[in-house]
Amino acid sequence: MMSIKSRILVASAASLLTLSACNADESGKAAAPVAKDAAAATVNGTAISKNRVDLLVKQRAGMGQPDNAETRKSIIDQLAMQLLVSQEAIKKGLDKTPEVMDQIDLTRQSILANAFVQDYIKNTPVNDDMLKAEYDKVKAQMTGSEYKARHILVEKEADAKDIIAKLKKDIKSFEKLAKEKSKDPGSKAQGGDLGWFDARSMVPEFGAAVAKLGKGKFTEEPVKTQFGYHVIMLEDSRPLQVPPLEQVKPGLTQQVQQQNLKKLVDDMKAKAKIEIVDTPAPAAASAK
Repeated sequence: MMSIKSRILVASAASLLTLSACNADESGKAAAPVAKDAAAATVNGTAISKNRVDLLVKQRAGMGQPDNAETRKSIIDQLAMQLLVSQEAIKKGLDKTPEVMDQIDLTRQSILANAFVQDYIKNTPVNDDMLKAEYDKVKAQMTGSEYKARHILVEKEADAKDIIAKLKKDIKSFEKLAKEKSKDPGSKAQGGDLGWFDARSMVPEFGAAVAKLGKGKFTEEPVKTQFGYHVIMLEDSRPLQVPPLEQVKPGLTQQVQQQNLKKLVDDMKAKAKIEIVDTPAPAAASAK
């Protein structure tokens, strides 16, 4: 919340065909048999390479799935089913249909583009000078204040006004009311505590209300946002703190990589001959 802080078919058949690797090459032809010592399994004499199994194991490991015998068997079973069905599709000539050929070509194009990006990132490291320059630029832009505040989020304006009335009698009840009334799961248990934040990272209405509050004061009118109605109390404010370079280095490195990659692609586009053939939009349905 702001800074407050595949279908199931019978026998799950569809899920067996959705692995990101397959044993048909981009032309739609069955993969050529590989050496027996490099095969994890064969289907009608066509091998499923161990390399493909390893690739999928690595992908799943990135999503937290363990590399064990059960995972590998599941992947091999899925690849075997995928290969078997793709062999039947080739027998029917489906690999020669324009739509399927386009899909195969698009998949190949996407994989190659991604491979280029990964190769660029791997072989174009971000050096300390680049990081320091970007850090100094970001640091210069980080001006203003940051705030420490609490809030209570409710659905109805009347509920927010009732909370405000109670706070006027006892401002110390804010934490208790937040725990009892707030609809924000991220801060409710902490008595509405949002910690330190830049008001610009909040939805505009919330950020503007916080910036107007004095220390120890709360909003005496409900603050309406897309999430509902807020009652906000400012606990403290301070000049915006810029984290040290070492602390933000991973994110900053990724940011510089993306900027460098965008510049490279923009340069490639500027030098390329791209001709867009404008096609007419479908005719609008006539009014009845």
